[in-house]
Amino acid sequence: MKRRIIILAAIAVLLVAGLTYHLVQQGLFIDEKARVGTPVGKPVNDVEPVLEIVAEDLGQIWAIDFLPGTSKLLANENSGSLFLIDTETLEVVEITGAPEVAAGGQGGLLDLEVSPDFAEDSLVYLTYSAANEAGATTTHLARAALDLEEQRLNNLEVLYIAEPFLADTSHYGSRVVIQGDYLYMTIGDRGDKNFEDHVSQDTTNVLGTTIRLLRDGTVPEDNPFVGDANVLDEIYTYGHRNAQGMAIHPETGEIWQSEHGERDGDEINIIYGGNNYGWPLATYGCTYVTRQAIGVLPEDLDDTINPVHYWECGSGGFPPAGMTFYDADGFIGWQGDLFVGGLASQYLAHFRVTDDGLEELDPLLEEEGWRVRDVTTGHHDGAIYAAVEGGSVSIARIAPKPID
Repeated sequence: MKRRIIILAAIAVLLVAGLTYHLVQQGLFIDEKARVGTPVGKPVNDVEPVLEIVAEDLGQIWAIDFLPGTSKLLANENSGSLFLIDTETLEVVEITGAPEVAAGGQGGLLDLEVSPDFAEDSLVYLTYSAANEAGATTTHLARAALDLEEQRLNNLEVLYIAEPFLADTSHYGSRVVIQGDYLYMTIGDRGDKNFEDHVSQDTTNVLGTTIRLLRDGTVPEDNPFVGDANVLDEIYTYGHRNAQGMAIHPETGEIWQSEHGERDGDEINIIYGGNNYGWPLATYGCTYVTRQAIGVLPEDLDDTINPVHYWECGSGGFPPAGMTFYDADGFIGWQGDLFVGGLASQYLAHFRVTDDGLEELDPLLEEEGWRVRDVTTGHHDGAIYAAVEGGSVSIARIAPKPID
C-alpha cells in the first residue's frame, strides 16, 4: 500500500513538472527566478543589462526613492507600510510612524520624495489618501523627519489637503518632485465622467491639476495664476486626468509627466506653468465601452498643450506610472534617456529624447509578467530600480554587467 502511494505521488510530481514545463514553453507560466542574472536587453557600450532581485513579498510597492548619496532605498507600500532597503546587503527594515491612510480602490500610501537636502534636514515627503469623518477621501501631502537610528518617522506634518473629499476611490494622481524651493504635486480628477462639465476644467478646485507649493506647503507668490480670481493660487497647470509619473530632465530642468487616458489616450507631457492640458476637451483617447471620441484631437484645439508622446484610441494604450531620466554612469549609452513604468502593458518603456519629441526604443522587463509601478536610478551602482507587481518580487533592478 505504501509503495503504491509512493508511486502515485511520484507520478503526480512528474505530471506537475510536465505541465509546468508545457506552460513555460507556451509563455503561460512565469518562473520569476528563472531569468535572474541573465541579460534583459541589448548590450550598451561595454556592459549588458542584467536582471537582479532586490526585495520580495513587501506587498504593493507604489513608490521608491533613494536617500541621496547612499545605497539605501525607501519604498512606500500601498496599505500603509514604509520600508528602508539596503540595496547592497539586501537588508529590509520597516520604518514606523507612517501616516494613517485610507487604503481602498486606488488609494493608500502613494508617492514619496526624499528631500534633496536630506543630509541636513532628514525630511521625507509623502502623499496618500486619507478619509474625513464621513468616510470620504482625498489626496494628502505630508512631510516628516526620518530617524535612521530609531527607524521611524517623527514630527509628521500635513502640508496640503486636496479638497474636496469624495466618495469615489479612483484617480488620486499623487506624484511629487522637488526642484529648488518648489514642490510639484499631481492631483487626479477622481474619476469624473461628466465630460461636458468636467472638474479638470474647473479651476476653482484642484482636481485634475498639477499644483506648485513651497517645501513648507505654502503657495509661492510667483505661481502663474496668483491674482486671478477664477483660479486657485496653488494651481500650476490644469486639464489633466490622472498623472502618475513625474520627473525632472537633468539637463533642461523641464518637468515631465506621464498621464493616464480614458481608453488608451495615455500621454507624456512637458509641464509649462499656467497652461491647460486639455482633458477632456482634447484627447487621443476614447470612451471605455463605446470607444467613441471624447472631445477633439489635441492638435485641433487652440490654447491647450499637446503631449510629447501619446497612445491613441485603438492602440491598446500603455497606462504609464512612475518615470525617471537616467543620469548615472552604469549605462553610458543611456544617459539622458527616459524610462517609464507600464502597468497593463507590463514592461518598462525606454525612450530617447529627440528634437521631435520621443523615440521609443526596445522595452525592458517585457518577459517578466510584472506591472511596473515606479522606477528610479541608483547613482551608487548605476542600476535602474523598478517597483513591480504581479508575483513575489517587489523590487527588481537592471544592473550593468561588464561584458567579458
